[in-house]
Formats: sequence, C-alpha cells, structure tokens
Amino acid sequence: ITFDVKREIIINVGGIKYLLPWSTLDEFPLTRLSKLKFCSSYDEIIQLCDDYDEDTHEFFFDRNPNAFGMIVSFLAAGKLMLFRDMCALSFQEELRYWGIEESNLEKCCFRKLFQKLQELAEMHKEEEMQMSKETTCVLVEETQFEQFMNKLRDMVENPQSGLPGKVFACLSILFVATTAISLCVSTMPDLRAEEDRVRVGNCYYIFIIETICVAWFSLELCLRFIQAKSKCHFFRGPLNIIDFLAISPYYVSLIVVDDEPSEEDERPSSNSYLEKIGLVLRVLRALRILYVMRLARHSLGLQTLGLTVRRCTREFGLLLLFLCVAVTLFSPLVYLAENESGKVLEFTSIPASYWWAIISMTTVGYGDMVPRSVSGQMVALSSILSGILIMAFPATSIFHTFSHSYSELRKQHERLQSRLNRIKNTNHSGLLQNMSEYLNKAKQQPG
Repeated sequence: ITFDVKREIIINVGGIKYLLPWSTLDEFPLTRLSKLKFCSSYDEIIQLCDDYDEDTHEFFFDRNPNAFGMIVSFLAAGKLMLFRDMCALSFQEELRYWGIEESNLEKCCFRKLFQKLQELAEMHKEEEMQMSKETTCVLVEETQFEQFMNKLRDMVENPQSGLPGKVFACLSILFVATTAISLCVSTMPDLRAEEDRVRVGNCYYIFIIETICVAWFSLELCLRFIQAKSKCHFFRGPLNIIDFLAISPYYVSLIVVDDEPSEEDERPSSNSYLEKIGLVLRVLRALRILYVMRLARHSLGLQTLGLTVRRCTREFGLLLLFLCVAVTLFSPLVYLAENESGKVLEFTSIPASYWWAIISMTTVGYGDMVPRSVSGQMVALSSILSGILIMAFPATSIFHTFSHSYSELRKQHERLQSRLNRIKNTNHSGLLQNMSEYLNKAKQQPG
C-alpha cells in the first residue's frame, strides 16, 4: 500500500470525517497519524487504526470526536486547548492515544489537567485506605474475635452498615447537641450566680448532664481506639485530635479545682493563684464548643466544607490579600478626611481606622465608627463598593468548588458502599458454598 502525499488524508473519527494534508503531520512525527504514512501493508495500518478502506483511502478510528476536533485544531494552528465541558482525564487518555504530549497544552488548560490528576490521586488514595480498613478481614476466614472487631468497626465508623451503626451515630449526634445546649444554658445569668458554689463552674444539674456527655464521648473515643488497626494513624487523625481536645478540659478542670488552695491558706500569692485558676477554667470551658466539630463524622456537608477549604486555599489567600490592600488604602484616607474636617470623634489614628475599613468592606457596618464629613462619606462609599466587588471575585469559584466537591464525595461514598456490599456478598456466597460442600461430604461418609 502506498499513499499519495500530495493528496489529503481522510480520517473518520466517531463518524465525523476530517481532511488533513500529509505535510501537516510531518511536523509531529511521533503522533499516531504520522506513523500511518510509513505503513506499507494492511496489517500495519490496522495496528494503528480500527479500520481502513482501501478504495477511498479512509482511516477509521473509534474515538471521541470532540477530543479529536481539538487535536486537529492543534495540528493546524499549533494551540492545544481544553474545552470547559470536556473531561480533563478523558482528554488526557485521548492525548496519549494520539501520541501528543501533555506539555503542548496551554498553561491554563495544563493547570486544570494537573489539578484534576491531583484530585483523582487523592480520591483513589482515600478509597484504597477505606477499602483496606473495611475489607481486610472480609476476604479471610475470621475468628470470633475478628468478627467482633469487624462488627465494632462497622458500628463506630460506618453508620450505613446496619441498625447498630445508625443507633450509635444518632446517639453521638444527640450527645453533641445536648452538650452544645448545656454550654449555652450555663451562661445564663440565673445559673452563673451559682458559679462560686458548685464544682466545675456550673449548677448541679448542668454538671450532671456534662458528666454524662463526657462519659459517652470518652467511651466513644475508647471504642474508636480499640478498633483502630494503626494506633499511630489514629492519634494523627484530625477528628480524633478534636475529640481529645474537647474531652480533656473536663478532666483537667476537675484536677485544677481539686488543687485550689483552701481558705486557711494565707500565702501572699493566693489571690493571683485563684485568678489564674479561674482563667484556666474559663478557657477550658470555652473549648467544649469543639464538640460541635464531631458532627463532621456524620455530616457529608461538613466534610465537603473542609474539602472545599483545602482546595480553595489559593482563592482564600487572594481574598485576604485583596482585603489587606484595600484596608491599607482606605484607612489612611478616611482618617485624613475626618482629621481635615475637624470632626475626629472615633477615628483617632490610622490603626484605629483599620477596624472601620474591615467592617465596612465586608458590609457588616456595626455603626460604632461613622464618618461625619462629606469627604469621609465619599471614602466610605468607595470602600463599601470595593468590598462588594472584592468579595464577589472568588465567591463564584469557591461555590463551584463546593458544589463539585459535594457531588464528588457523594459519588465516592456510594461507589465505596457498593464495592463493600459486593465484596461481602461474594464472601458470603463463598462461605455458603464451602459449608454445602462440607455437609455433602459428611453425608457421604459411612456411619
């Protein structure tokens, strides 16, 4: 088979025909299309394409026509772009098939492809870790202890595993809500009047409720520690660290209260010591709000929020940079405007004006610092409009990332759950088959 290089090559990709001159392919000798030029037999051509028509000299490829359209544009114009509605990972496979290097992509498109590859690698890593946790003892013959540990692991870590897991998750959420409510109620004036008469700074009933909640959280932490296969990995987990930080203030406060000096203690530093103890107790009491973070174990929305914050670090950094630049610009302007008018009431200095610039640009507007002069009000109007624009710039990107992360996590959980169910069903059917074979052999044995 010989080709007329003066004629155009006919390429049929997914039912769409493309006419390309052979000279265009000479610039990319390592691509799949350029290799067709050096084929001398039908068998060699079939190794590069799916089919070939000798009468019309037409090459057939069963590939994505949209991706090939972008590749044709690259061969003709020298610019390789990635469309918005095109899957980046699918486009990467198409580039590898046609023999085009990924470095030929434009910088913006290459950055998008690299980001997708990172997300895919992270997702596969998390899935493999989760699968290794769930399926280690599924595919092997289990002892009674291993069965107990697997049931405990399902109950503690996987609420969708059955009724025990759902009950455990509901109880955990209930105790978290009870702790948050008791913390709010304990700050009411009627209950704070008893602060000096009751242990750990709350009324007696609040203390009982807190003790019950802490006992549950301590039990839950112990169960998670017992079922963890890697104890070091358990202590490095962020949610486990939050659990420990939320539980420890209760026990520390008990120890600190027990170590308070008695009334007969007449040391000169007794008052300062009591003040330090009171400060420690107030700080530890405030740490109880960390219990709310435990809801991230059972809430897909909170997990999505944390994933969005990690993925949008650059956007949040740009937002902070824009705010800092704008605050540095508008704070001296409003100070000078108010100072020149002789109505310096709240704007005593430029650093004091930073607070006004921040609450104005974020459209909060507490009203504690208000410009009185016309020039100061013009500066305030400019800062408010600038704040609206600055806040709007990264908001769209962050919202898109949140929506994408939510759908990604939901699909990941569904896919992982289906894989686990399939593995468990396969293992269960295998056990039934082995048991049936054992019973048949037992029946065949005489006596």
